[in-house]
Amino acid sequence: MRLGVGFDLEWGSGTSHLMAMEESEVPLEHLHEHVKETAEHSGAPWISWVALSTAILAVLAAIAGLLSGRYVNEAMMNQIEASDQWSYYQAKSIKASVLDAKISLAGAPNESDQSKRDRYEKEQEEIKSEAEQKEAAAKSNFHKHEVFAGGVTMFQIAIAIAAISALTKRPRFWIVSLLFGAAGCVFLIIAAIAR
Repeated sequence: MRLGVGFDLEWGSGTSHLMAMEESEVPLEHLHEHVKETAEHSGAPWISWVALSTAILAVLAAIAGLLSGRYVNEAMMNQIEASDQWSYYQAKSIKASVLDAKISLAGAPNESDQSKRDRYEKEQEEIKSEAEQKEAAAKSNFHKHEVFAGGVTMFQIAIAIAAISALTKRPRFWIVSLLFGAAGCVFLIIAAIAR
């Protein structure tokens, strides 16, 4: 195993020692053979598969975590935009109420005031529709965030159980780890197809 520039960690009969290396490249073939030998001598070649599956689970957890973060940010932005639209709606409503009061006090409605009132009502409907669309988008994005977060949780549990499997040298735990990993993949698929 490569430790740094010019040093190699050699494993032999249960002991380790540092040895100066003359070459500057990483000896991948030697490392691969060493991992294979260690797995064969330990009597548990499946541990290499545990390591590989754990690495894959970690990548999937990272992807799910990034997507979860993306959708929670989108949900927050949509909710902020919806709140802005509702504030704008209220401002138009106040303007319309003030105009109604002016019209009722004047007795005879002014044509200009009536056209403003009609315009305010039309704008309010458009603003309300946009605010409701933003709220729906926020709800949808937050739902996706929750599903991706569930996937992250399943992948983290799977990684922890795989580590327990390797430490205790019990393949049954690895199978359980793979089942949790499969559940995490189901969460990813559900989130990907969710609207």
